[in-house]
Amino acid sequence: MDNVDVHRLHFAFTIIYHYIFPQLTMGLALLILILKTLALRGDTAAGDGARFWTKIFAVTFVMGVVTGIPMEFQFGTNWSRFAEAAGGIIGQTLAMEGIFAFFLESTFLYLLLFGEKRLGPRGHWAAALLVFVGTWLSGYFIVCTNAWMQHPVGVEIGPDGELLLTSIAALLTNPWAVPQYMHTMVGTTITASFVMTAIGAFYVLRGDHPAAARRFMSVAVVVGFVACVAAAFPTGDMQAKLVVRHQPATFAAMEGHYHTQDGAALVLIGQPNIETLHLDNPIVLPRMLSFLTYQRWGARVEGLTAFDREDWPTNLPGLYYAYHIMAGLGTIFIAIMATSIVFLWRGKLFETRWLLWILMLSLPFPFIANTAGWMTTEFGRQPWIIYGIMRTVDGYSAHVSSGNAIFSLLGFAGVYAMLSVLYCFLTLRIITAGPVSGDFDTKHSGAHP
Repeated sequence: MDNVDVHRLHFAFTIIYHYIFPQLTMGLALLILILKTLALRGDTAAGDGARFWTKIFAVTFVMGVVTGIPMEFQFGTNWSRFAEAAGGIIGQTLAMEGIFAFFLESTFLYLLLFGEKRLGPRGHWAAALLVFVGTWLSGYFIVCTNAWMQHPVGVEIGPDGELLLTSIAALLTNPWAVPQYMHTMVGTTITASFVMTAIGAFYVLRGDHPAAARRFMSVAVVVGFVACVAAAFPTGDMQAKLVVRHQPATFAAMEGHYHTQDGAALVLIGQPNIETLHLDNPIVLPRMLSFLTYQRWGARVEGLTAFDREDWPTNLPGLYYAYHIMAGLGTIFIAIMATSIVFLWRGKLFETRWLLWILMLSLPFPFIANTAGWMTTEFGRQPWIIYGIMRTVDGYSAHVSSGNAIFSLLGFAGVYAMLSVLYCFLTLRIITAGPVSGDFDTKHSGAHP
């Protein structure tokens, strides 16, 4: 394995593990706010559910912080040449994330956890709102950082080859950032909705905590259905059109579309044969790719071979499979949530055991789908670390040997394994205790994280 590949693997491991936690907290922030809004209107079951999920949010938030800090240090340790060239740009959004969003989120999370009695119902709802704002604002600054690497704007190259930011407004209003942010946040909402429905289904199947479980499960099913549909359209469609416009080789590779064609078919299933540049055993929808891309059945879609080979994504099978896993699971999510909505509307959701089992067992799959989505984004940008400006091979720390990188990677893996055990222990404790009715301050302060 090349030195640069080891550094890429190191960062990939760090960020994939880290993102398990923010994708849950960002989605939970919205759902907790909705539950608190219902509680403000007198729904005691929603209030009990909000307290319960705030505890899980808190533990998950801590894990996100602990695993996120090393990731930012890796810009200097593993990607020093990238950091030297672009640190003055990405440092802007990363600093904003810490100063404006993280502090807001962490400060009001304390009040959300321990301040219900002192703040009163409206003040506590305001704390939930500010946690939500901080969490989602944090997500925007991070997405802006990645969006700039995908589509660099507001920058010029200095006399010594360094990248100089010419417009902070251009960085924060990058046309790539808003669709990517919307798609990302919809993905986090899907994760939180499925986790909430899974735990709710677990309680309902066991006959535990029926009032709170049914209330937060009902909220999660409705929100989850909306999010699943929005992930496909409009947010997914908007993101795909950006890729077509600015990264056409990436689009061709992720669709498994290797040769330019009028009236191109959409591939549902197939195995990419990189040696011959065609798909084995394909199942396709004729002309659908042309229609979805250009809204014309006979439109020409450029294939991968239309572009210089040096600009092809470096991992064609990985990109293809990551994209199709994300899209395939997204379709399944829509079907599950649509079925749940129908049964909820008919008043039979909580008595339909086979559907409750499906919801409960679906818990890990949104994490897989979100991870596959980010893998699609990052595989697709290769071989560029800053698209069109700096190649990945020019950005890593050349003086950090592959042996050193592997050694630290093994160390990270060991530490994260211990953190995983601790996280599972704490969350299982919270789930075992379940939602408890009554005042949060007097009954729960200090009992759980």
